[in-house]
Amino acid sequence: MKRQYLYPQNMRTEAKLWFWSLKDVIILAIALTLSVVSWAKLNFIVPAAMTLVYGFISMRLDETSVLDYIRRAARYLLTTQQYFIWEESKRGK
Repeated sequence: MKRQYLYPQNMRTEAKLWFWSLKDVIILAIALTLSVVSWAKLNFIVPAAMTLVYGFISMRLDETSVLDYIRRAARYLLTTQQYFIWEESKRGK
């Protein structure tokens, strides 16, 4: 009896669950648990709001997320050195 195995088209893609990668789902589950505890015991709603914001910016559509864009922009603008090379014009000025 022959067995047929089904493989995804791209083996290098991240595992996803709904709109989030599995890493983000784990982070959201831990943050949501801590948020519910802090809201119930301490009546402190800020962790819940931060968890919702993280959940929104980490949603993946078409393999990109707002969080990826923010990381790339921060790396480009803040952490990598920008090189500017000034040369004279070739027109003779």
